[in-house]
Amino acid sequence: MGLIAVTGATGQIGGRVARGLAAAGAPQRLVVRDPRRAPDLDGADVRVATYDDGEAMRHAFDGADVLLFVSGAEDAGRLEQHRRVVEAAAAAGVRRVVYTSFLGASPASTFTFARDHAETEDLLSAARFTTTFLRDNFYLDVLPEFVTDGALRGPAGSGRVSAVARADVAEVALAAVLDEAHGGRSYDLTGPQALSFAEIAATISEVRGVPVGYVAETVEEAYASRAAAGAPGFMVDGWVSTYTAVAAGELEAVSDAVRTVLGREPRSLQDVLSGR
Repeated sequence: MGLIAVTGATGQIGGRVARGLAAAGAPQRLVVRDPRRAPDLDGADVRVATYDDGEAMRHAFDGADVLLFVSGAEDAGRLEQHRRVVEAAAAAGVRRVVYTSFLGASPASTFTFARDHAETEDLLSAARFTTTFLRDNFYLDVLPEFVTDGALRGPAGSGRVSAVARADVAEVALAAVLDEAHGGRSYDLTGPQALSFAEIAATISEVRGVPVGYVAETVEEAYASRAAAGAPGFMVDGWVSTYTAVAAGELEAVSDAVRTVLGREPRSLQDVLSGR
């Protein structure tokens, strides 16, 4: 088995994949911003690089056959960061890439942050890697973090979202980096059902025993409430479009990809809230 480079190894997805690779005895290199936060795993080499430093990434990817490319955090310059990753991987001779994209990513996606993913997919395809695109929906794990003052608030209307568990995404990513058969494929990664925000609130209430409601804001109300945080405009656009993409019906499709790859049903919101 060739060397596997893992970006985002201190994060939720990359960290889980790194631990899975260590358990499988696979040779890996953890590419991290801060080596002090890198997981201490047998057989794992650690190199320091950021998506802003193309030369450091090329050095970090040197000798790697497969790259797990975990998309960068939302940033006004994220697409340029991704371009540097792609160029560094090509220069280092990486052959196969597994990239964490977004469900239905398109230049016309209502969810503004999904547009970077569409362009990154184009960059990877143009570079002629054998690529696996993992098109994740929103994470089930994050939905409870949207609760403020006892309610989920946003302009999602009665739209539905087939959010997916981070653990399921990580397990699919692990399978993809380990098995050549996943090369050249795209997987839409969703949970087992599409839920409205009212249903999400009710499930959080039921499992956690704390009343949570859903307030269907207007788009104008959503911008006003989020602008108060003082975040730059592109971030506020992303936050609000999280909900308007759901309202538009762009994130309601339910896929069987988790079942196909892992041979089991994906985790539900109840499972995630219960720590399963």
